[in-house]
Amino acid sequence: MKIFLINLLLLLFFSTLSAEIVKNIEISGNDRYSKETIIVYGDIKINNDYSPIDLNKILQDLYSTNFFKTINIDLENNTLKINVTEYETINDINIVGEKAKKIKEAILKSIQLKKNNGFIKSYLSEDVDAMKNLYASLGYNFAKIDAKIERFTGNRLNLIFTVVRGEKTKIRNIYFIGDKKVKYTTLRDIIVSQEHKFWKFLSSSTNLNNANIELDKRLLENYYKSIGYYDVKIVSTNAEISQENETTLTYNINAGKRYRITKISTNVKDPLDKTLFSSLNKEYIKIVGKYYSPFLITKLLDRLDLLIDDKELQFVEHSISESIEGDSIEIKINVYEGKKQLIERINVKGNTVTNEEVIRSELYLDEGDPFNKQKFQKSILNLKSRNLFGEVKTEIKDGTSSDLKIIDVIVEEKPTGEISAGAGIGTTGGSFSFRVAENNWLGKGLKVSTFIDAKKESLKGAFTISDPNFRYSGNSLDYYISNTKTDSKTSGYENTLIASGLGTSFEQYQDIFISPGVSLRLDDLKVNSTGSAGLKKQAGTFTELAFDYGVAVDKRNSRYKPTDGYFSKFNQGLPLYADSPFIINTYQYSAYKALSADLIGSIKFYGSAINGLNDKDVRISKRVTLSQTKMRGFEQGKIGPKDGKDFIGGNYAAAVNVETSLPNLLPEYTKTDIGLFLDLGNVWSVDYDSSIEDTNKIRSTVGMAADWNSPLGPMSFILSQNVTKASTDVTETFNFRLGTRF
Repeated sequence: MKIFLINLLLLLFFSTLSAEIVKNIEISGNDRYSKETIIVYGDIKINNDYSPIDLNKILQDLYSTNFFKTINIDLENNTLKINVTEYETINDINIVGEKAKKIKEAILKSIQLKKNNGFIKSYLSEDVDAMKNLYASLGYNFAKIDAKIERFTGNRLNLIFTVVRGEKTKIRNIYFIGDKKVKYTTLRDIIVSQEHKFWKFLSSSTNLNNANIELDKRLLENYYKSIGYYDVKIVSTNAEISQENETTLTYNINAGKRYRITKISTNVKDPLDKTLFSSLNKEYIKIVGKYYSPFLITKLLDRLDLLIDDKELQFVEHSISESIEGDSIEIKINVYEGKKQLIERINVKGNTVTNEEVIRSELYLDEGDPFNKQKFQKSILNLKSRNLFGEVKTEIKDGTSSDLKIIDVIVEEKPTGEISAGAGIGTTGGSFSFRVAENNWLGKGLKVSTFIDAKKESLKGAFTISDPNFRYSGNSLDYYISNTKTDSKTSGYENTLIASGLGTSFEQYQDIFISPGVSLRLDDLKVNSTGSAGLKKQAGTFTELAFDYGVAVDKRNSRYKPTDGYFSKFNQGLPLYADSPFIINTYQYSAYKALSADLIGSIKFYGSAINGLNDKDVRISKRVTLSQTKMRGFEQGKIGPKDGKDFIGGNYAAAVNVETSLPNLLPEYTKTDIGLFLDLGNVWSVDYDSSIEDTNKIRSTVGMAADWNSPLGPMSFILSQNVTKASTDVTETFNFRLGTRF
């Protein structure tokens, strides 16, 4: 230690002795860059003392510009002499063999060498690799890229990249092997990669893509952890490519043990007041005994963050420590006072399309705020969840002083447009749909979509604009306009419904969501001579302006295939102006329970009531019915009140669905899920004609449902038996549907 200090003092001493004042600057070898430019980039000042350490700093600053191949610096007799050799200048970059303008633009953005910049030879091979990675992300895993340099006078050159794409590598089969404990069909729905089928001509997920494979592994790992497999490992991913340029993806999964949370405690470090966090114990009681899930822990930490904000505790941070014994996990939340550091600056880099405000609006931190690791990590997760970027990286650096931090947020943009189509055929008829969406319209983070949905007797189209973070408030703002036309020749009517609406949604409290909105509808009903007297009575054009709102409580452990918790929602529609005013109330409830990894039980309730106001009857387009998913065993819409030969719906409808999956009933290679269900429901009451029988008889059905991933696409079968029914109902013992996405 003494020798080190002595050497340091000697270095500082001799550096001071050899320091010299710069009175003149001589620069040679420069052609493209002026003397003044070099002085600015080197931060050189006349009449300043410069030691060898200072000269080395100038050398580093000038090399960092990537303008110069070699730099020599010498300070003698108060004259600073700088001799440079400039890199050759790139006059132009040509991409031969690639016709798509968008891909050319993406290539030019992804490579380091740029037009009018210096040519750094070491970058060339890296840029070729970057181009190959870009083509691989599009499915061209064997693209050939050759680079050629065309030099001419003036120390300038052209770069020519010759591209041969080759054929796309398609995913023929996807397998999951190992100790996976979860059915193939569930795992298949979790990942983004898909098996190639001839009809999936619009899907890019059927191409071999390393980025998608890495995403698949993360999605699989997150899912397993969410259902209690804390130490799951995706051991390997193997892709074998055949001579037909097709590949088989194999994910080797080691699920490990399934853990329950047996204890949660808070470890509050001095000098913080422990009593400030005692209210968290109520939250702990709700979780203890459940299977481990990082989503449950995240909700706990969100609650802790709210508590910290409410108490205005700055610089307070927290961490998690977990201990495992057998199949149990004990969780300790450590709360402590962190370093007192502020954010000096946040730099956003890499966004060429997305407005910087969109990125900053997703961050929970801003310049001047206390630096908090948890809020920083949550900000990045929030940004990733917008699905606007292929990758989000960060760098945290020291600021101008030890108590200041500079944060760099580096994003890698990706295509955000989507085109999809779907078709289906079944016992209820055929359908076709087409959808176009852009999730980052004009770089403002807006979601814009339009779709067309065609069925046997109806055609629906809609245009929607959604701002997930309106004016950076954290609330969404949604606008839509739709047109639905129903032509029922059997019932003798034609109905056109044009609707437009504006609404918002936000999380008022933890897991409690509010969604108010207004809607304007134009309802036109035409009835011919074969229509019923009730329909003829309602013929005409009607206008309504309504206020709608919803209140939802979401306590599910996951929105995708939940295995625990419940979801509860109440909706109400109130007339502001209407030719035929009404009030509608709807309530939905779903609860889920995991009996094992593959055995998930659920119970669902649905109830809806619509009543006319001012002695007005409810119009045919507004009357409530039960969909076939809520009341299986009956033909679509053919239960409840009947006016002549027409099922007209009712003023009230209710249904209860009890469902459970069956684990491994069929061999896994069949790619089939089977479940049991019990449905109970009813549609009743007719306000416009008291003579119509509305039968309050409760309908009930038991049955079996199967989902099969067939070679032609996803196919569903329902085999049911009616337990109770009304004499007017039209039953359906067997139902199937084949549907797919292109």
